[in-house]
Amino acid sequence: MPPKSHSTSPSLILCRCGGFGQSGVKCLAQGHNDSSHQWESVEKCQLSQALNGVSDKAKDAKEFLVQLKNLLQQIQESGVEFEACVVAQCDSLIEALTRQKAKLLTKVTKEKENKQKVVRDQITHCTMRLRQTTGMMEYCLEVLKENDPTGFLQISDALIKRVSSSQDQWVKGALEPKVAPEFDLNLNTDALLQSILQLDFCQSKAGVAFVDVQDGALFKQLQAADSGETEQMDQTESPEVETGPSVPAAPLLQLEKCCTRNNSATLAWRVAAAVGNPIEGYILELDDGSGGQYREVYVGKETVCTVDGLHFNSSYNARVKAYNAIGVGAYSKTVVLKTSDVAWFTFDPTSAHRDIVLTNENQTVSCSSYDDRVVLGTAAFSKGVHYWEVTIDRYDNHPDPAFGVARINATKDMMLGKDDKAWAMYVDNNRSWFMHNNSHTNRAEGGISKGATVGVLLDLVKRTLTFYINKEQHGPTAFENLEGVFVPAVSLNRNVQVRD
Repeated sequence: MPPKSHSTSPSLILCRCGGFGQSGVKCLAQGHNDSSHQWESVEKCQLSQALNGVSDKAKDAKEFLVQLKNLLQQIQESGVEFEACVVAQCDSLIEALTRQKAKLLTKVTKEKENKQKVVRDQITHCTMRLRQTTGMMEYCLEVLKENDPTGFLQISDALIKRVSSSQDQWVKGALEPKVAPEFDLNLNTDALLQSILQLDFCQSKAGVAFVDVQDGALFKQLQAADSGETEQMDQTESPEVETGPSVPAAPLLQLEKCCTRNNSATLAWRVAAAVGNPIEGYILELDDGSGGQYREVYVGKETVCTVDGLHFNSSYNARVKAYNAIGVGAYSKTVVLKTSDVAWFTFDPTSAHRDIVLTNENQTVSCSSYDDRVVLGTAAFSKGVHYWEVTIDRYDNHPDPAFGVARINATKDMMLGKDDKAWAMYVDNNRSWFMHNNSHTNRAEGGISKGATVGVLLDLVKRTLTFYINKEQHGPTAFENLEGVFVPAVSLNRNVQVRD
């Protein structure tokens, strides 16, 4: 078989030579080794450049992996730090609430002790009166057994008067408790609980989350309640309280309606139209008149409030804030109220017994009943030294009116001084006695008549009460260790008329 023949036709090779364009020359030479080597060099150059680019990306990827691993550690550390911050902020709220809880419990304890003291005093007083009544009854029973008519008639009138007087002592209400077992206190935690439930993270511009506690209204309310810090400003801005969109705005005090009269202050305020949740009420606060801590004097829905029983010749800082279901709003501006330098007062028709008759613009008092009735003055004193006089306009049949001071809730249907809320001197035309809680002491000779003046000196610096008749001290210092708020008081029947 003849051998196969191989074509010896020359190969046609298409070469792309560097440096030629589309119109480059086609090499038709066999082998053409020089052009192949040149093409290989170009391809290697391109591959090398591509490898360099990939190498750079791989290097960047390795650095990024290191960065991510470091970020894991940083997130762990930052998370621990942030958790500690949240715990610290929440702990600060808990601590403030715990301190406020202790204060509230202290108030409850004081209220409980006050109620118990009133009941113990009432027990003591009732026991003493019952013992006196029982002794008198036993004595009268023995007298009734007396067979001598002459001897019986000699003492019968005195005994009848004594029994009647003893019966009068058991006035209406004497056998009723002065306090109720229930506590007249109410703790409303709804707004605070709502603020706690709304406590959440805020988002900063840098995208870092944080808990809004230190700057939040909840924290400020607890902190202010705990520290009792107050501001002393004359119509200046109170520290701002952060308010949410539904918390009431700060009320505006209506200065043209705010005023003082004697030792009373009247304040009025208004608010702009409420946005969102309606306003549920207002809290009015006054300081103690000496630049001390603020205290709540009114909580309610009214926008006008009169505060009585302030100190004379004192300046009080007042402010008000509103609250709703969401929380408590910002304080209003602070206004300064100045009470009268010197006390002046008339008799008070609003608290007087219904048998009391007031005339001459409430400066003259008489009575329509034969029984003693009490009338109070319109001023109240809690500090300082105060002296006043009343003049006897009419004095018939030798009655024994009483003059002195009392608490605002003193009994009005019997002689001044028979209960434990009045301190008095009762006097007739010949002699006088001091009386408190139905205890008669320090009988003194000398009495009153028409035109006489009776002076009362209440010294709350020395905490004493002294009486004068016609400008001269009558008897020793009547009462000592007086403390609290006292109101001028008089008791009289229809046989007497006095004026201040």
